[in-house]
Amino acid sequence: MSRSSLKTLSLWLAAVTACLLSSPAGAEPLAYQMVTVGNPGNASDTRVGDNTLGRGTVNYSYMIGKYNVTIGQYTAFLNAVDPNGTNPNGIYRSSQTLNSIGGILRTVEASTGQKYSVIGPVGAIQSPQATAANRPVTYVTWFSAARFANWMTNGQGGPGTEATGAYTLNNQTSGTPPVATPGAAFRLPTTDEWYKAAYYSPNYGGVGVPGYYAYATQSDTAPGNQIGSAANQANWAPDDVYSLTQTGFDYSGEQNYLTDVGAFSGSGSFYGTFDQSGLVGQLNDLDGTSSAGSLVGVRGGGWLASNPVILSSSYQNRPIGNDAQSSDVGFRLVSPAIEPVPEIDPAGMGSVLALVTGALGLIERRRLKAS
Repeated sequence: MSRSSLKTLSLWLAAVTACLLSSPAGAEPLAYQMVTVGNPGNASDTRVGDNTLGRGTVNYSYMIGKYNVTIGQYTAFLNAVDPNGTNPNGIYRSSQTLNSIGGILRTVEASTGQKYSVIGPVGAIQSPQATAANRPVTYVTWFSAARFANWMTNGQGGPGTEATGAYTLNNQTSGTPPVATPGAAFRLPTTDEWYKAAYYSPNYGGVGVPGYYAYATQSDTAPGNQIGSAANQANWAPDDVYSLTQTGFDYSGEQNYLTDVGAFSGSGSFYGTFDQSGLVGQLNDLDGTSSAGSLVGVRGGGWLASNPVILSSSYQNRPIGNDAQSSDVGFRLVSPAIEPVPEIDPAGMGSVLALVTGALGLIERRRLKAS
């Protein structure tokens, strides 16, 4: 294994170990499913357009969230870093309680003592889902998403959300976003990382013939909006009909319009991501530098979109101010790829096995302690 690969594996295992150490005894670390995006050095998109031409080239393998970060996951983050509800950096927004799309209550839960809880069903007008836990979190700013990435990178505990992790924030809530720390275990994707995971396939035109789909459902045709396992479906509003309710534009602030992440189970991208077209737009770091100033990117469209172009590769919803938040914008994270074990050089096996063995031993000790 190369030195850089060993460093990547070490950073990843360190994050896992920190997560285990920082979690209360008997508590399970928050699980965030990721898929590997391979085919490094892929050609860029050659279709002509301001938001397509030249997009999608990534010269390394990486991992990206299979789904958007959910309300349940974000609620766990809030309870971990803001147990008293006093965080001054805007990680919680009142709109996340006032609007049923937000899905998070900010009241002390008597049974657990936690400040934040997931909204459950309230009458027939709510979603038929049991709770909002598996819907994508919304009403988050870029800085809130960055703090979530820091918390994940710090093992869901550790030094906190401000000075260490993926981004050095130091209580910043607006202005030019900081650049991500190289090798961070979790961070926001760049535009090209997000774009490749959504639209690229090495077999677009047949086996071994690469290219880019127009939609992240492995299709060049606009998707339908029927929940289930059928191919090429997404949460959006064709003909002004909401996906969840299958009714026209009679918007109600008491009605949830979000589906669970992955609810369109037959409509994944080539790499196995879901909901990169429709459901909610997703924040990205543009080119991964501070050259974009105070703006960040959003791609993917959302449940409000009635024009299929908004869901497609040819549309970048905006850049937006990084202190903006919306009912149809959320995020997912990326991580460095972990190279396959067969590539490990025997000379590097000792240190790698020590890390793996230590982490697995810690897992087993915590399991026995909890049982």
